[in-house]
Amino acid sequence: MAMTLTEANKLSNDVLKVGVVEETVKESPVLQMLPFIEIVGNGLTYNRENALANAAFFDVGDSWTESTPTFTQLTASLKILGGDADVDNFLKMTRSNLQDLEATIIALKAKALAHKFEDTFINGDDSSDAKSFDGIDVLTVSGQQVSMGTNGATLTLAKVDELIDKIKPGKPDLLLMSRRSRRKLKSLRQTGGNILETDRNNFGQMVTYYDGIPIGINDWISDTQTKGNTSTNSKIHAVKFGETGVCGLQSPGGVQVERVGSLETKDATRTRVKWYVTIATFSTLSVAYLDGVQD
Repeated sequence: MAMTLTEANKLSNDVLKVGVVEETVKESPVLQMLPFIEIVGNGLTYNRENALANAAFFDVGDSWTESTPTFTQLTASLKILGGDADVDNFLKMTRSNLQDLEATIIALKAKALAHKFEDTFINGDDSSDAKSFDGIDVLTVSGQQVSMGTNGATLTLAKVDELIDKIKPGKPDLLLMSRRSRRKLKSLRQTGGNILETDRNNFGQMVTYYDGIPIGINDWISDTQTKGNTSTNSKIHAVKFGETGVCGLQSPGGVQVERVGSLETKDATRTRVKWYVTIATFSTLSVAYLDGVQD
Protein backbone atom coordinates (compact mmCIF):
# COMPACT_ATOMS: atom_id res chain seq x y z
CA MET A 1 0.00 0.00 0.00
CA ALA A 2 1.46 3.36 -1.01
CA MET A 3 1.60 6.23 1.49
CA THR A 4 2.48 9.90 1.21
CA LEU A 5 5.71 11.37 2.54
CA THR A 6 3.66 13.10 5.24
CA GLU A 7 2.36 9.79 6.58
CA ALA A 8 5.76 8.09 6.26
CA ASN A 9 7.25 11.00 8.20
CA LYS A 10 5.23 9.95 11.27
CA LEU A 11 7.19 6.67 11.41
CA SER A 12 10.55 8.43 11.74
CA ASN A 13 12.15 9.24 15.11
CA ASP A 14 15.03 11.30 13.68
CA VAL A 15 14.11 14.93 14.50
CA LEU A 16 16.41 16.37 11.83
CA LYS A 17 15.04 14.03 9.16
CA VAL A 18 11.45 14.79 10.20
CA GLY A 19 12.13 18.50 9.80
CA VAL A 20 13.71 18.02 6.38
CA VAL A 21 10.83 15.88 5.11
CA GLU A 22 8.23 18.36 6.40
CA GLU A 23 10.08 21.27 4.79
CA THR A 24 10.32 19.38 1.48
CA VAL A 25 6.64 18.44 1.40
CA LYS A 26 5.42 21.95 2.33
CA GLU A 27 7.24 23.39 -0.68
CA SER A 28 5.49 21.14 -3.21
CA PRO A 29 1.76 20.74 -3.93
CA VAL A 30 2.66 17.51 -5.74
CA LEU A 31 4.49 15.99 -2.76
CA GLN A 32 1.58 16.84 -0.48
CA MET A 33 -0.60 14.41 -2.45
CA LEU A 34 1.73 12.02 -4.28
CA PRO A 35 1.77 8.52 -2.72
CA PHE A 36 5.07 6.64 -2.57
CA ILE A 37 5.99 2.98 -2.84
CA GLU A 38 9.24 1.89 -1.22
CA ILE A 39 11.24 -0.51 -3.38
CA VAL A 40 14.42 -2.48 -2.80
CA GLY A 41 16.61 -2.52 -5.90
CA ASN A 42 17.39 -0.20 -8.79
CA GLY A 43 13.82 0.22 -9.99
CA LEU A 44 10.36 -1.23 -10.44
CA THR A 45 9.18 -3.22 -13.46
CA TYR A 46 5.43 -3.15 -14.04
CA ASN A 47 2.89 -4.05 -16.71
CA ARG A 48 0.73 -1.32 -18.22
CA GLU A 49 -2.54 -2.41 -19.82
CA ASN A 50 -2.78 -1.63 -23.54
CA ALA A 51 -6.16 -3.03 -24.56
CA LEU A 52 -8.98 -4.81 -22.78
CA ALA A 53 -10.18 -8.27 -23.70
CA ASN A 54 -13.31 -8.36 -25.88
CA ALA A 55 -16.77 -9.40 -24.75
CA ALA A 56 -19.83 -10.20 -26.88
CA PHE A 57 -23.35 -11.66 -26.82
CA PHE A 58 -23.91 -15.27 -27.91
CA ASP A 59 -26.84 -17.48 -28.84
CA VAL A 60 -27.31 -20.93 -27.44
CA GLY A 61 -24.95 -23.27 -29.24
CA ASP A 62 -22.67 -20.54 -30.57
CA SER A 63 -18.94 -21.03 -30.73
CA TRP A 64 -17.30 -18.80 -28.19
CA THR A 65 -14.21 -16.78 -29.08
CA GLU A 66 -11.42 -16.16 -26.65
CA SER A 67 -9.53 -12.88 -26.24
CA THR A 68 -7.04 -11.61 -23.71
CA PRO A 69 -5.81 -8.14 -22.76
CA THR A 70 -2.41 -6.95 -23.93
CA PHE A 71 0.26 -5.28 -21.82
CA THR A 72 3.46 -3.28 -22.17
CA GLN A 73 6.22 -3.96 -19.66
CA LEU A 74 7.92 -0.84 -18.33
CA THR A 75 10.66 -0.14 -15.81
CA ALA A 76 10.98 2.95 -13.64
CA SER A 77 14.54 3.31 -12.37
CA LEU A 78 15.45 5.16 -9.19
CA LYS A 79 17.49 8.34 -9.63
CA ILE A 80 19.73 10.14 -7.14
CA LEU A 81 18.50 13.57 -6.08
CA GLY A 82 20.29 15.55 -3.41
CA GLY A 83 22.86 18.10 -2.35
CA ASP A 84 25.39 19.00 0.34
CA ALA A 85 24.88 21.70 2.95
CA ASP A 86 28.09 23.15 4.44
CA VAL A 87 28.00 25.24 7.61
CA ASP A 88 31.05 27.25 8.65
CA ASN A 89 31.92 26.28 12.22
CA PHE A 90 32.84 29.83 13.25
CA LEU A 91 29.50 31.18 12.03
CA LYS A 92 27.67 28.29 13.63
CA MET A 93 29.24 29.13 17.02
CA THR A 94 28.89 32.90 16.81
CA ARG A 95 25.71 33.49 14.80
CA SER A 96 23.25 30.98 16.28
CA ASN A 97 22.03 33.12 19.18
CA LEU A 98 18.74 34.01 17.43
CA GLN A 99 18.20 30.87 15.36
CA ASP A 100 19.98 27.60 14.69
CA LEU A 101 22.17 28.42 11.68
CA GLU A 102 22.78 24.77 10.79
CA ALA A 103 19.07 23.94 10.91
CA THR A 104 18.33 26.95 8.70
CA ILE A 105 20.92 25.93 6.09
CA ILE A 106 19.63 22.34 6.01
CA ALA A 107 16.03 23.56 5.72
CA LEU A 108 17.02 25.66 2.70
CA LYS A 109 18.66 22.58 1.16
CA ALA A 110 15.43 20.65 1.73
CA LYS A 111 13.55 23.44 -0.06
CA ALA A 112 15.96 23.17 -2.99
CA LEU A 113 15.30 19.41 -3.07
CA ALA A 114 11.55 20.03 -3.25
CA HIS A 115 11.94 22.61 -6.03
CA LYS A 116 14.10 20.26 -8.11
CA PHE A 117 11.59 17.43 -7.71
CA GLU A 118 8.71 19.74 -8.61
CA ASP A 119 10.55 20.88 -11.74
CA THR A 120 11.46 17.33 -12.78
CA PHE A 121 7.96 16.02 -12.06
CA ILE A 122 6.75 18.32 -14.87
CA ASN A 123 9.72 18.82 -17.20
CA GLY A 124 12.02 15.85 -16.56
CA ASP A 125 13.36 14.14 -19.69
CA ASP A 126 15.96 11.40 -19.33
CA SER A 127 16.75 11.60 -23.04
CA SER A 128 18.34 15.01 -22.44
CA ASP A 129 19.51 14.33 -18.87
CA ALA A 130 20.08 10.63 -18.19
CA LYS A 131 20.60 11.37 -14.48
CA SER A 132 16.98 12.51 -14.03
CA PHE A 133 13.62 10.81 -14.61
CA ASP A 134 10.87 11.50 -17.13
CA GLY A 135 8.24 13.98 -15.97
CA ILE A 136 4.53 13.92 -16.79
CA ASP A 137 5.04 16.22 -19.78
CA VAL A 138 7.01 13.44 -21.48
CA LEU A 139 4.82 10.65 -20.08
CA THR A 140 1.56 12.10 -21.43
CA VAL A 141 0.62 10.13 -24.56
CA SER A 142 -0.92 11.72 -27.65
CA GLY A 143 -4.48 10.60 -26.87
CA GLN A 144 -4.28 12.50 -23.56
CA GLN A 145 -3.18 15.79 -25.09
CA VAL A 146 -5.73 18.58 -25.52
CA SER A 147 -4.84 21.70 -27.51
CA MET A 148 -6.09 25.27 -27.62
CA GLY A 149 -5.27 25.30 -31.34
CA THR A 150 -2.40 25.28 -33.82
CA ASN A 151 -1.05 28.59 -32.57
CA GLY A 152 -2.59 28.46 -29.11
CA ALA A 153 -5.52 30.56 -27.92
CA THR A 154 -7.04 32.22 -24.88
CA LEU A 155 -8.06 29.72 -22.21
CA THR A 156 -11.73 28.68 -22.06
CA LEU A 157 -13.66 26.76 -19.41
CA ALA A 158 -14.82 24.30 -22.06
CA LYS A 159 -11.22 23.31 -22.75
CA VAL A 160 -10.51 22.89 -19.04
CA ASP A 161 -13.53 20.58 -18.79
CA GLU A 162 -12.29 18.65 -21.84
CA LEU A 163 -8.94 18.20 -20.12
CA ILE A 164 -10.62 16.91 -16.96
CA ASP A 165 -12.63 14.39 -18.98
CA LYS A 166 -9.40 12.86 -20.29
CA ILE A 167 -8.67 11.42 -16.84
CA LYS A 168 -10.33 8.06 -16.25
CA PRO A 169 -11.84 6.69 -14.12
CA GLY A 170 -13.24 9.61 -12.15
CA LYS A 171 -11.71 13.07 -11.92
CA PRO A 172 -8.10 14.22 -11.56
CA ASP A 173 -6.71 14.59 -8.05
CA LEU A 174 -4.82 17.75 -9.00
CA LEU A 175 -4.69 20.42 -11.73
CA LEU A 176 -1.17 21.82 -12.10
CA MET A 177 -0.69 25.18 -13.81
CA SER A 178 1.25 28.44 -13.78
CA ARG A 179 0.18 31.46 -11.76
CA ARG A 180 -0.92 33.22 -14.94
CA SER A 181 -3.19 30.33 -15.88
CA ARG A 182 -4.73 30.31 -12.41
CA ARG A 183 -5.48 34.03 -12.66
CA LYS A 184 -7.11 33.49 -16.04
CA LEU A 185 -9.14 30.55 -14.78
CA LYS A 186 -10.31 32.60 -11.81
CA SER A 187 -11.31 35.46 -14.13
CA LEU A 188 -13.27 33.12 -16.41
CA ARG A 189 -15.23 31.69 -13.49
CA GLN A 190 -16.04 35.15 -12.15
CA THR A 191 -17.20 36.31 -15.59
CA GLY A 192 -19.55 33.33 -15.72
CA GLY A 193 -21.03 34.24 -12.35
CA ASN A 194 -19.14 31.62 -10.33
CA ILE A 195 -16.07 31.68 -8.14
CA LEU A 196 -13.34 29.13 -7.50
CA GLU A 197 -13.82 27.45 -4.14
CA THR A 198 -11.07 27.74 -1.52
CA ASP A 199 -10.28 25.68 1.57
CA ARG A 200 -7.34 24.86 3.83
CA ASN A 201 -5.26 21.73 3.25
CA ASN A 202 -3.53 19.58 5.89
CA PHE A 203 -0.71 22.12 6.14
CA GLY A 204 -3.04 25.04 6.85
CA GLN A 205 -2.45 26.48 3.38
CA MET A 206 -5.32 27.99 1.39
CA VAL A 207 -5.97 25.87 -1.70
CA THR A 208 -8.14 26.84 -4.67
CA TYR A 209 -10.49 24.28 -6.25
CA TYR A 210 -12.05 23.99 -9.69
CA ASP A 211 -15.08 21.69 -9.85
CA GLY A 212 -13.90 20.10 -6.62
CA ILE A 213 -10.36 19.51 -7.95
CA PRO A 214 -7.49 21.26 -6.12
CA ILE A 215 -5.35 23.62 -8.19
CA GLY A 216 -1.61 23.39 -7.66
CA ILE A 217 0.78 26.13 -8.72
CA ASN A 218 4.00 24.99 -10.37
CA ASP A 219 6.52 27.76 -11.07
CA TRP A 220 8.35 25.52 -13.56
CA ILE A 221 5.43 25.48 -15.99
CA SER A 222 6.57 28.18 -18.40
CA ASP A 223 4.30 30.86 -19.88
CA THR A 224 6.68 31.29 -22.83
CA GLN A 225 6.28 27.92 -24.53
CA THR A 226 6.20 27.85 -28.34
CA LYS A 227 3.05 26.66 -30.09
CA GLY A 228 2.90 27.18 -33.84
CA ASN A 229 3.97 30.77 -34.51
CA THR A 230 3.42 32.02 -30.94
CA SER A 231 5.69 31.87 -27.90
CA THR A 232 3.36 33.06 -25.12
CA ASN A 233 1.83 29.69 -24.35
CA SER A 234 1.53 27.59 -21.22
CA LYS A 235 0.19 24.17 -20.20
CA ILE A 236 -2.28 22.88 -17.65
CA HIS A 237 -1.67 19.34 -16.39
CA ALA A 238 -4.29 17.01 -14.91
CA VAL A 239 -3.03 14.18 -12.68
CA LYS A 240 -4.61 11.25 -10.90
CA PHE A 241 -2.50 9.72 -8.15
CA GLY A 242 -2.34 6.20 -6.76
CA GLU A 243 -1.15 2.69 -7.53
CA THR A 244 -3.27 2.68 -10.69
CA GLY A 245 -2.27 6.23 -11.63
CA VAL A 246 0.85 8.28 -10.93
CA CYS A 247 2.90 7.11 -7.98
CA GLY A 248 6.27 8.00 -6.52
CA LEU A 249 8.94 5.34 -6.02
CA GLN A 250 11.70 5.63 -3.45
CA SER A 251 14.27 3.52 -1.63
CA PRO A 252 13.49 2.38 1.93
CA GLY A 253 13.63 5.32 4.32
CA GLY A 254 12.81 7.95 1.71
CA VAL A 255 14.68 11.23 2.13
CA GLN A 256 18.01 10.64 3.87
CA VAL A 257 19.88 13.16 6.02
CA GLU A 258 23.51 12.11 6.37
CA ARG A 259 26.08 13.92 8.50
CA VAL A 260 29.30 13.80 6.47
CA GLY A 261 31.17 15.61 9.24
CA SER A 262 34.13 17.97 9.33
CA LEU A 263 35.78 18.96 6.06
CA GLU A 264 39.51 18.64 5.53
CA THR A 265 40.11 21.83 3.53
CA LYS A 266 37.98 24.28 5.50
CA ASP A 267 36.60 24.83 8.99
CA ALA A 268 33.09 23.66 8.20
CA THR A 269 30.71 20.78 8.78
CA ARG A 270 28.84 19.09 5.91
CA THR A 271 25.40 17.49 5.89
CA ARG A 272 24.18 15.59 2.84
CA VAL A 273 20.49 15.47 1.96
CA LYS A 274 19.71 12.76 -0.59
CA TRP A 275 16.75 10.95 -2.06
CA TYR A 276 16.68 7.90 -4.33
CA VAL A 277 13.46 8.62 -6.17
CA THR A 278 11.49 8.45 -9.41
CA ILE A 279 7.86 8.34 -10.55
CA ALA A 280 5.83 5.67 -12.33
CA THR A 281 2.73 6.20 -14.49
CA PHE A 282 0.81 2.95 -14.15
CA SER A 283 -1.99 4.11 -16.46
CA THR A 284 -1.74 6.47 -19.43
CA LEU A 285 -5.25 7.70 -18.53
CA SER A 286 -3.96 9.14 -15.24
CA VAL A 287 -2.14 12.09 -16.87
CA ALA A 288 -3.25 14.64 -19.46
CA TYR A 289 -2.41 18.17 -20.46
CA LEU A 290 -3.89 21.18 -22.22
CA ASP A 291 -1.30 23.10 -24.27
CA GLY A 292 -1.32 26.39 -26.13
CA VAL A 293 -2.89 28.16 -23.13
CA GLN A 294 -2.74 31.94 -23.51
CA ASP A 295 -3.94 34.77 -21.30
